[in-house]
Amino acid sequence: MTSTSTGAHTERWVELISTVLLALAAVATAWAGYQSSRWHGMQAEAQSASIAARVESTRAANVANRQVQIDVSIFTQWIDAYALGERELAGFYRRRFRDEFEPAFEAWVATKPLRNPGAPLSPFAMPQYKLAAEKEADRLEAVATAASHEVRIDIQRADNYVLAVVLFAASLFFAGISTKMHTHAARVAILTLGCVLFLGTAIWVATFPVSVAI
Repeated sequence: MTSTSTGAHTERWVELISTVLLALAAVATAWAGYQSSRWHGMQAEAQSASIAARVESTRAANVANRQVQIDVSIFTQWIDAYALGERELAGFYRRRFRDEFEPAFEAWVATKPLRNPGAPLSPFAMPQYKLAAEKEADRLEAVATAASHEVRIDIQRADNYVLAVVLFAASLFFAGISTKMHTHAARVAILTLGCVLFLGTAIWVATFPVSVAI
């Protein structure tokens, strides 16, 4: 085989590899762009979920605060009536205790606070005083926090795919420009750089999570 035929054979291989790299880089660039868009969309959904959960958490916390104010107000009125010996008035207030306040009040009375100096100062210091609204507010706040964490993760994933788009586009550029080089050595060098950049980026992208909408 003559040097001329060997050179022509090598050139055909360079052209073939350039064509394959162009095709693969174009597809990879489109795929990375699609994934970046998908993860930005998921980030927006997580952000909406976080905001909604935080709004509901605030609403539940406000309900709990109002309930505490009601319990404190009625309990204070009962204490005053009881201290003044107005049994009928004390009974009136006693019947208006909220259901959630009852267990804490009964447990507090059982500690005999008038004779027991170690008794809790009020029913509100008892472990039995629990508000469903407060528990719901805590649950929703945890949901909001988890969603906020997911937002940060989704943003990072989208940014990683954006960087992958840039790197794939660079390999696409090298594949295209390699065909414009006037010397064989320059074509091979540029094409090799494009192939290394493409393979490195492809291996990196293979470690990313994938989001697909059907």
